[in-house]
Amino acid sequence: MPVSPKESAGQLLGVMPLVMRAVRAEMRSHRTLGLSVPQFRALAFTHRHPGASLSAGAEHIGVTLPTMSRLVDGLVKRKLVVRRSHPGDRRRITLDLTAQGQALWQTAYDFTHASMTKQLSGLTGSQCAAVSKAMHILFRLFAPGMTHEGPSDS
Repeated sequence: MPVSPKESAGQLLGVMPLVMRAVRAEMRSHRTLGLSVPQFRALAFTHRHPGASLSAGAEHIGVTLPTMSRLVDGLVKRKLVVRRSHPGDRRRITLDLTAQGQALWQTAYDFTHASMTKQLSGLTGSQCAAVSKAMHILFRLFAPGMTHEGPSDS
């Protein structure tokens, strides 16, 4: 039975907070990594967008530029992120993960991925396929032009 865009939007707005709550709970359960959810999101953004600007990170995470700057300051002090002046515009700051930052991001990602895998393990193969198809559709809708960063098939 067909579903309207309005119904789909309502379903999306209903389920996304639940998914994000589960991700945040998983991140909090691994506090030994010493990362808050915003710090994890900053590391994840920097992982996906090496050399991105501070303002792009702030926009992605949904915080003000001063808040992002403080967040990055903490990650720089922990030697997880390095700030650099852009070679073409010294007023622009770019962000990159250090090897330690990459390793911590990977560990946090692996823990969260394992938790999400466990959460989805009660689904049938066809239900997992439906979730995967929906994620690919949503990715193409919300991240047009980003082909290499799509949802993983593994």
